[in-house]
Amino acid sequence: MVNLGELRRRLDQEEDTWLSPYATKSSQAIRRRFEERIAEGHRQNFAVDADRILHSRAYTRYIDKTQVFYLIENEHISHRVLHVQLLSKISRTIGRYLRLNEDLLEAIALGHDIGHPPFGHDGERILSRLCQAHGIGPFLHSIQGVQFLDRVEKGGRGLNLSLQVLDGILCHDGETHLERLAPDREKTFDRLEEEIRLKLADPHIPLKPMTLEGCVVRLADTIAYIGRDLEDAIVLNLIKRDDLPAVVKERLGRTNGAIVYTLVTDLIAHSYQKNYVGYSPEVGQALKVLRDFNYECIYNNPRIKQETGKIEALCEALFARFLQDLKNERRSSPIWEEFLSQMDAAYLEKHQPAEIVRDFIASMTDAFFLRQCQELFFPQTLPPKFT
Repeated sequence: MVNLGELRRRLDQEEDTWLSPYATKSSQAIRRRFEERIAEGHRQNFAVDADRILHSRAYTRYIDKTQVFYLIENEHISHRVLHVQLLSKISRTIGRYLRLNEDLLEAIALGHDIGHPPFGHDGERILSRLCQAHGIGPFLHSIQGVQFLDRVEKGGRGLNLSLQVLDGILCHDGETHLERLAPDREKTFDRLEEEIRLKLADPHIPLKPMTLEGCVVRLADTIAYIGRDLEDAIVLNLIKRDDLPAVVKERLGRTNGAIVYTLVTDLIAHSYQKNYVGYSPEVGQALKVLRDFNYECIYNNPRIKQETGKIEALCEALFARFLQDLKNERRSSPIWEEFLSQMDAAYLEKHQPAEIVRDFIASMTDAFFLRQCQELFFPQTLPPKFT
């Protein structure tokens, strides 16, 4: 019979010869708590992390979380679950050519957006304002991703993921344009907590991943969404393909497929055997032009913001309602039945009411958010039954 433990040890040893000297070896994974079943089992460390994220409750909720366009009925518009799958594929493709750890790339990619609230970045902005008004600091989906995976999953016990994965999720920040990124390797769990505190104090402070794999995911995040959002906007008649700036069409291409291919091949070519990842100056500059175009014509387009005011009012009402339910210990409230009933007592002890409400609302899918508003604020009276 095959000894799976021996096969795992052989895989770990093969990483020493196959992986780049700048890659992260599976044996280097750092966890808060030692787990004998991981140490003695047949699965490598970062593969365990990817599986734990994939089977988490938070990952399941990706299926109905908005990427960019919300409250739009069109089956061909991207949702967040598609984005993370695309990012995972793109990151692993880049990692294979750069000889990086594909399991670590997959784990970071699958978990990187897990902290997003409903209704995309507009939902994040709305929830952040409410969190600050209640004295718990701004809401940032990168920090919330660590919160969900490290302190909310498994009844508040967390998934005990490796530091390298949590760090990659915290530092992914795909909305910031970068043309080159090198890792900041010397990190610990104490440093992770310090960077969370720094980010909450100043959301604009730049954070660098501790691994080259984390750097790849951060740059590949833009590759995964920039052209796809363009295609969605064309489907919705927000823009036309001919509207693209000339330098983008010339250097990157006119379609999502061409843009992804160009960016991936350029990134690989200019990062091979380097201790950083980055683009050529020509491609990097064209990507910035495309990103600026998307912000002006898509992300900030008033035509997709028509319902934002209503969402903001509903979010305010939900936040106030759930705070009151916690204060009054109203056990019939959804925040008790749908959230706190699954939590260990330690979660309640470590989180103040506003933080609990933040976690509950951030966990919602778009549809669940709207259903809660319907049931709490606009209940429908059913007609009487006649026998």
